[in-house]
Amino acid sequence: MIVHAEFTKLLTGVFAILVVATVIGQILNARLGADNNVVENLVARINAWWGMVVLLALAMLGGQAGVVILFALLSFAGLREFLTLTAKRRADHWALVVSFFVILPVQYVLIWVDWYGMFSVFIPVYAFLLLPIVIAVQGDTDGYLTRVAETQWGLMICVFAASHVPALLSLNIPGYEGKNVLLVAFLVVVVQLSDVLQYVWGKLIGRHKIAPHLSPSKTWEGFVGGVASASAVGAGLWWMTPFTPLEAAGLALVITLMGFFGGLVMSAIKRDKGVKDWGHLIAGHGGFIDRLDSVVFSAPVFFHLTRYFWSVA
Repeated sequence: MIVHAEFTKLLTGVFAILVVATVIGQILNARLGADNNVVENLVARINAWWGMVVLLALAMLGGQAGVVILFALLSFAGLREFLTLTAKRRADHWALVVSFFVILPVQYVLIWVDWYGMFSVFIPVYAFLLLPIVIAVQGDTDGYLTRVAETQWGLMICVFAASHVPALLSLNIPGYEGKNVLLVAFLVVVVQLSDVLQYVWGKLIGRHKIAPHLSPSKTWEGFVGGVASASAVGAGLWWMTPFTPLEAAGLALVITLMGFFGGLVMSAIKRDKGVKDWGHLIAGHGGFIDRLDSVVFSAPVFFHLTRYFWSVA
C-alpha cells in the first residue's frame, strides 16, 4: 500500500493529541492522586486509546488485507461477547458453529473479493433463513424464537454492520483511487471523537440526562456539544476525503448521530441482560462491543451514502 501524505498528516495529528492527553493525564494523576475515580478512568481510557490507535494504524498500513483481517477478528471477539450474554441451550451448538466458522468468514471473504451483490444480502437474507432451520432441526423449542433472534441480532451488529468498515476500501470513487483507507480513518476518527467529546462536554456542563435508565452518563448538553464539535472536526477533515467541506460536515453529522443512537441501543440490550459492560478486555473501555457500538451503527449508513452519491458501481 502507498502511504499517502494525507494519512501521514492524520496519523501525526492523532498521535500528537494522544501525547498531549497522556501528559495531562499524568499531571492530573500527580495532583489529584491515583485513587481519584475520574482521573483513574481518564488515564485508563488514554492508555487503551494508545493501543487501539496503534493497532488500527498498522492495519491501515497493511491496506485492504490488514483492515479486513482486523475487523474480522474484531467481529469474532464482538460476536463472542454478545452471544455469551444471550439465552442458549445445547441444541444451539451447531447454530453457533455455523455463525462463527461459516457465516462470519464468508461475509469477510465476500468483502475481500468485492462481491457487493452478495455481501449486502448474505447475512440479512441467507444467514437469517439458515439459522432458524439449523436450530429447528435439533427439536428443542424451549425459548426457540428468543434464541434464534438473539443469534441473528448478534450477527447483524457484530458481523454484518461491522464488515461495512473494510467494505469502504472497495468503493470506486473517480479521482480518489488508492485512497479509500482514508475513508476508514475519517469514519473511525469522527465517530470515536464524537464519543470522547460527548463524554467531555457532559462532564463539563452536562445537567439534563437523556435516558437515565439506559445510560446515566449521557446528557443533552454532552450530546449536542459532542455531535456539533465532531461534525466541525469532520468538516475540517474534508481534505482527506472526496467530499467538499459542507458534504464532510453533513456526513459527519449523520454518522455521529447514528453512533450516538447505536450506543443507546446497545445500552438498552446491556440493561436487559443486567450487565454494565460487554466485557473487560479493554481497560477503561469495557469489551470490544463497547468500543464498536457507535462505529458499527454508523458504518453501513456511511458506506451506502458514499457509494450512492460518490462511487461508480
